Amino acid sequence: MGERFFPNEIPEFLPEDAGEEETFSTHKDSLTKLLSLPYRSFSKKLQRYALSLKDTIVFETWDRSGKRVRDFNLYTGVLGTAYLLFQSYQVARNENDLKLCLEIVEACYTASKDSDRVTFICGRAGVCALGAVAAKLTGDSQLQDRYLARFHEIRLPGDLPYELLYGRAGYLWACLFLNKHIGKDSVSSARMRSVVEEIFRAGRQLGERVKCPLMFEWHGKKYWGAAHGLAGIMHVLMHVELEPDEMEDVKGTLSYMIQHRFPSGNYLSSEGSESDRLVHWCHGAPGVALTLVKAAQVFRTDEFVEAAMEAGEVVWNRGLLKRPEYLYRAKAFASFLLDKSEKLISEGKMHGGDRPFSLFEGIGGMAYMFLDMNEPTQALFPGYEL
Repeated sequence: MGERFFPNEIPEFLPEDAGEEETFSTHKDSLTKLLSLPYRSFSKKLQRYALSLKDTIVFETWDRSGKRVRDFNLYTGVLGTAYLLFQSYQVARNENDLKLCLEIVEACYTASKDSDRVTFICGRAGVCALGAVAAKLTGDSQLQDRYLARFHEIRLPGDLPYELLYGRAGYLWACLFLNKHIGKDSVSSARMRSVVEEIFRAGRQLGERVKCPLMFEWHGKKYWGAAHGLAGIMHVLMHVELEPDEMEDVKGTLSYMIQHRFPSGNYLSSEGSESDRLVHWCHGAPGVALTLVKAAQVFRTDEFVEAAMEAGEVVWNRGLLKRPEYLYRAKAFASFLLDKSEKLISEGKMHGGDRPFSLFEGIGGMAYMFLDMNEPTQALFPGYEL
């Protein structure tokens, strides 16, 4: 197990020291020094570094390629750069970030025209949704309407799966993003309802076989995680208006996951798995924790509050992956990345990612998190701003 992550040796808690800032450059243990910085100074340091990282990411994913799009999606492609620019604008209010965001989105739209992928994170729906929202922020109503029209042209294939990255839940994600940022009924409730009903029909049918209210398959496996499985699908469903029996099925499915998790508190990657190794957003406690936090808000039961906290403990103890308390813990993780990641990657001790500048597999995600730490109580995983 230990070969997949760095044992967490960060102190459980260090008090802030207002006098520490002046001595940072000479401090022997820079990680401890970062943890001791007053939060205001710490967040400013993160923001400066994030904006520098953003410029590097733009150069590597956009300028260096001659502004050509080879991979248009949010997960591993240049749309992730556009999303980072969108986030940077929210924090720094630099109009150039928004302008460049729209330039990249338009190129992604052109590159995605022949794609049959229709989701927010990995498909055309994400391109159109981000384009519409960014256009609204610039005050360009014509461009906003053009992206909305493009979004409404998307048709879901009959054999579309149900999960978040490539399936129906991922399409709903884009609908929710538009309705939040553009306005309610940007995507009609009737259109969303038809997708929701199909998800429940399929989930209940397969769920009967495993004695779980809802279950889904992707490439022959019954996944539990955020990317391809139950955690991602349940998270999306909790953001839409459901019938009482549907709410009970979501609640029962999450309870099933809690009851059948590993003794360590980590979650199975797929139904029947006996390998307690993966602690990623895609598979394991991190992605499930985000869903359990939402469940605690929706259902207001101790079961989900406690399970969310226990999943958070797994992430705290096993989340410093070699492959890339409350506010203090968020600060501690950011400090680890700021202080250690570049050195560990250069030494080959930490994987730089298959797409090293992308939002979900590279330093794009780190830059996004550093920007989010400007307002840590409002910080959310990329795309979870619903």
